Amino acid sequence: MSERLPSRQKAIELLKQTGCSPRVIQHCKAVAKLAVKIAKALEKKGYNVDVGLVEIGALLHDIGRSKTHGVNHAIVGAKIAEDSSIPESVIRIIERHVGAGIPQDEAEKLGWPRKSYLPQTLEERIVNYADKLIEGARKVSMEETIVAFSRRMGKDHPAIERLKALDKAFQSLLGESKCKT
Repeated sequence: MSERLPSRQKAIELLKQTGCSPRVIQHCKAVAKLAVKIAKALEKKGYNVDVGLVEIGALLHDIGRSKTHGVNHAIVGAKIAEDSSIPESVIRIIERHVGAGIPQDEAEKLGWPRKSYLPQTLEERIVNYADKLIEGARKVSMEETIVAFSRRMGKDHPAIERLKALDKAFQSLLGESKCKT
């Protein structure tokens, strides 16, 4: 990991400087706390995970909410991060954290640049997962998240199955040491 990550303090300062509300910043801190907990649990199980990247990616995942609360906050946030010279690994976390990821065909329908926004690396998947388990600054179950997504998007939206698959994958990865908060 040759990219130089900003410190935790610098990441939080960047959220403030770009205009994120205190509520968004609290959410980002809560996601980061849970994501780091998951990353450390996976590290203890022998997985190679960059805990520092997880923390900074989680802190900055919603930086685009400084400008919009639409689903495109991921794209807006990636651009803000790029303009702020944030490493590419963090930018990928920002643009791949929405839903349970967004495949290229769905991204095109949203008018996004033509590529897949599905999380690829373990760090991207950890931040995506932790974000789905935090509503505001409160820990929620994946079941609650799925109900909320179903209400917003419809029970048959492909994101619902991706959420279920993401949860199943992390249940399997974490095994008995499932993170409690």
